[in-house]
Formats: sequence, structure tokens, C-alpha cells
Amino acid sequence: MPHHIIRLPVYNLNDRPFIVIWETTQACDLACRHCRAEASPLHDPLALTMDESRSLIDQVEQFGTPRPLFILTGGDPFKRDDIFDLAAYASGRGLPVALSPSGTPLLNRGNLERARQVGVHAISLSLDGSNPTLHDDFRQVHGSFDWTIAGWKQALALGLKVQINTTVTRYNLDDLPEIFTLVQSMGAMTWSVFFLVPTGRARPEDAISPHDYEAVMNFLYDCSKYIGVKTTEGHHYKRVVLQRTVLEMRGQPHREILALNGTYDRLTSRLEQVASGLQKRDRMQRTPMHVNSAQGFVFISRRGEVFPSGYLPIPVGNVRQTNLVEIYQQSPLFKSLRDHSQLRGRCGRCEFREVCGGSRSRAYAVSGDVFAEEPFCAYEPGSFPFMEEAAELARL
Repeated sequence: MPHHIIRLPVYNLNDRPFIVIWETTQACDLACRHCRAEASPLHDPLALTMDESRSLIDQVEQFGTPRPLFILTGGDPFKRDDIFDLAAYASGRGLPVALSPSGTPLLNRGNLERARQVGVHAISLSLDGSNPTLHDDFRQVHGSFDWTIAGWKQALALGLKVQINTTVTRYNLDDLPEIFTLVQSMGAMTWSVFFLVPTGRARPEDAISPHDYEAVMNFLYDCSKYIGVKTTEGHHYKRVVLQRTVLEMRGQPHREILALNGTYDRLTSRLEQVASGLQKRDRMQRTPMHVNSAQGFVFISRRGEVFPSGYLPIPVGNVRQTNLVEIYQQSPLFKSLRDHSQLRGRCGRCEFREVCGGSRSRAYAVSGDVFAEEPFCAYEPGSFPFMEEAAELARL
């Protein structure tokens, strides 16, 4: 039987995060339909200053080794005048630094080369459609698709690792196989698929249904045989990986046992066409890293406020007054979020809760209760017929 299906950090997530994301600025020249930050063209005058930003970086370094992955996001970090100085300072402190720029004219070779020179090792770019019509409509700026593709090519040419982020909505659901084709053909370290949280500009009516979530996650498992795949705010994908692995080991039909709908049929039918002739990856399929809000993950706003996630707008402190290490380790909310026994509803009863936990951000956005059940999960606890094998794979 294969082992290590669940990817775990080598250290205790109660002590230090795996990922620290810092919203360096709210400024951005796009007007995306789903924007968490509700970005605007101008930089926030109340954002952390250069000295305060260096202090934040020092606090991240104080988590010790292995260093957390430090992601500079926005808005558009290229809209911040001192972004290269900050990236250089973070890299000099030993932090692995990644950048998440927007698809605008600022995503050019000059800025990407400067980023690489100051120690940025990877970037993430958002791609929400396989063509300009879909992507630009989502981003609300004509030309964003072309700028994103050009920046992607330039980043690869410079030796930067590239992650492609796609937010799934009802607008691009059926375009996912074409986006897969683009990601696979151009080359990316990872395809990270975001599942909508109705916060910021995102609206509940833009989301797909819970049964379509199941369809997409099973489609992504099929895609993972060709490219690296992970999910954001789609924590139940880890359950899907376990289920599909067990069913493949037993030679059982996943379509019928998991009761997948017509959306899955459409997506996989197209995937079979576009993936025809592609070489499958010679490796065991594994879940994304097991992190969740406050559990290996922390978000700092442009003004220094600390949140469990950028999609979970409950501040627990500010790095201007309190050290980030203390906030992460001692915040009552953070400690509660790391205790899955506090989950309610189906999440509280679910046998997969220790490897999933549901999106706490989506639970809060929909119900106002951070511990409520994941509202966009269709799984009924106890319904998977081969839980003993799944538990052994997950070491539950």
C-alpha cells in the first residue's frame, strides 16, 4: 500500500506557519470581479512603512528554521515603490520569497528580472480563462490576458518558478480543460485552483454548486496525473485524493461510487481529448500541503493586521503592536482553529475532518460562524465505503 499520501510539514504547525502571506499594498490597476482586497489604483497611505515592513520581515524570520514561505502579494506588489528593497531584505534574512503580481503592463521583463536579482525565486500569476475574452472580462481590464501570458513566458525565460492561479466560478467552469491545456503546454510549477469565498467583491451567486465542487475536484485529480495541482480554500480536495487513491487500488468505479454529476462527465470528456498523447507523471498522486486558516497559514494586511487567512476577515492583532510569533502561537482564535474538535455540523461529524477541516473562510462568509460546516461540500459523513483503507493511507 502506498504511504505519505497526506503532505505534512516536518514541524509542528502550532509553533510556526508553513506560509506567511503579506498584502504589501492595496494598489492595483485591475478591477477583478472576485477581488478579496477590493483593490484600488492608489497605495494606502496608512500601509506599513519601510521601517515597519522590515520589522515585519524580522518577525517572520523569528519563527526559525525551516523558514516559512514568504509571499508578497497585493493588490499588485509592483505598485509599491520599495517592493524590490523589501524583497531583497527578506531574502537577505534567509526567507524563501515569492511574488504575486497582477497581469498589467508592470508585469514586464525589467520588473521580473529585478525581482529575480533581489532573491525572488517564484511568482504566481492569475489566469481565469484560456482566452482573452473570458480572462479579461473577469479581470475587467482589456489586455490583461496578453500581459499575463507575456509575463509568464518572460518569468520562465529568467529561471523563475511559476505557479498559475485560477479561481473557479460559474463563468469559467466549462473552460477548465482549456486552461489545463494552456498550463500544461506552457509549463508551470503548479496549477493552483481557488474556490470562491464570498468576501471582498466576490458574490455568492458567482460560485458553483457543492456538487460541482465535487466534480471539479475529481477533475483536478485526473489533471494531477499530468501536472502539479493544488487547491486554495478547497480543503476537501485532500479527501478526494484519498478516496480516488483507494478506489484505484481496489479497481472500483469512482464515477458511480462517488456519485459524480454531469459536470464531471463534461470536464473529463474534454480532458480525455486534450490530454490524448500526453505523458502521465511517473509519481504517486498526493494531497496538497495540509495547511488551513491559522494552521500553518497566516495573513498580514497592508496595515499590519493579522488574520487566519486573507479570506477570513477576523483580525487577531497587529504587528505594529504585537510580535507576529506571539500572535500566531497565542491568539485564542488561532488556537481554536487548530482544534478540529470544535468543528460543527457535518464537518464535526466527518471522518475526514483531520485531513480537511473545510474552508473556515467560506463557513464564516456564509454563516457568520467560523466553526460551522463547510457550506460547499456535498460529502455526507460515513458514506465512503472503504474508510478503513482511507484511514490507513491518511494515518488517521
